[in-house]
Amino acid sequence: MPKLIVLTGASGSGKTTLANALASQYGSQLDVLSFDSIEIPPVEEMISEFGSGEAWQRAKTMEWMKRIARIKGGSSVLFEGQMRIGFIHEALAFASIPSAHIILVDCDDETRRGRLATERAQDELANPTMMKWASFLRSEAMQHGHEILDTSRLNVDACVERISRHIQH
Repeated sequence: MPKLIVLTGASGSGKTTLANALASQYGSQLDVLSFDSIEIPPVEEMISEFGSGEAWQRAKTMEWMKRIARIKGGSSVLFEGQMRIGFIHEALAFASIPSAHIILVDCDDETRRGRLATERAQDELANPTMMKWASFLRSEAMQHGHEILDTSRLNVDACVERISRHIQH
């Protein structure tokens, strides 16, 4: 099983930006997978098929980890997406993946609002619900003792350097 690094975090934290930068830097040495590359259905569909959006996220996290477990070869794998850390742990065990380095990519609420509303033009996501979700993920990361990478004041290169330590070792 290749080395697995998982980046999770709320919208606007910088997960995808960092994953793209790492993919550029490492090329064929790193397989980069994005949770959002699967079709994300409307919330109503998640509820009708899985009972809730949370149950949908759990089920899809399980599917992703089963898919990742089948990857062979020497390349490290970087998987990024918005997932509860508890679901990641459960999915790792379910897929018999012995270890992964989980990093919460985070930022302060002001930075998140700016990124979502201004940089991404997604005003609808710059709301109290997203800020609560980010706070929940932060609490979950602290509870499980996972690294928290605060991108609020760090540039992309500094963040990539921090994540690169886990790819190279």
